[in-house]
Amino acid sequence: MTDDIKKNAADKMHKSVEALKTEFGKVRTGRPHAGLLDHIKVDYYGSLIAVNQAGNVSVLDSHTLGVQAWEKPMLAKIEKAIRESDLGLNPSTIGDIVRIPIPAMTEERRKDLVKVVRHEMEESKIAVRNIRRDAIAHLKDLLKKSEISEDDERRASDEVQKLTDKHIAEMDKATAEKEKELMVV
Repeated sequence: MTDDIKKNAADKMHKSVEALKTEFGKVRTGRPHAGLLDHIKVDYYGSLIAVNQAGNVSVLDSHTLGVQAWEKPMLAKIEKAIRESDLGLNPSTIGDIVRIPIPAMTEERRKDLVKVVRHEMEESKIAVRNIRRDAIAHLKDLLKKSEISEDDERRASDEVQKLTDKHIAEMDKATAEKEKELMVV
């Protein structure tokens, strides 16, 4: 019974760490990478799909991304979706490729992005702590109902705390790596 609670908490904490890493992938570093456009949706005959499903996203050079649409009519829609995204990019269509220049980042912009990264980390840490709180509350309920002993409850609570510490350390490490990546000129 306590194993199920610990496993459930561990799974949820792992998902929080993965979600944080996914969010970090959206924070651009001044170098283009194909994953930069993953969260942008484009209208495809009435339904919204990711840009990478509407065309081939590739790195053209050290400062430019390119999207080659599967269908010619999609070029204008892809360009519009990228322009209206939260990334602040200014794409242009040349021939059958949408070219997206990635501007170099200023020191001020780098510091702003570090703040964004830290905020994301704090939100994820709160989520992990909430998972810990729920798991421990569940264990206390089982103890109250006399379904587990005090020793089992204490042991399981300690293990949930260790899981929490492990996942928060993982988040700290990922955040430090992203900050280092952002501050490299």
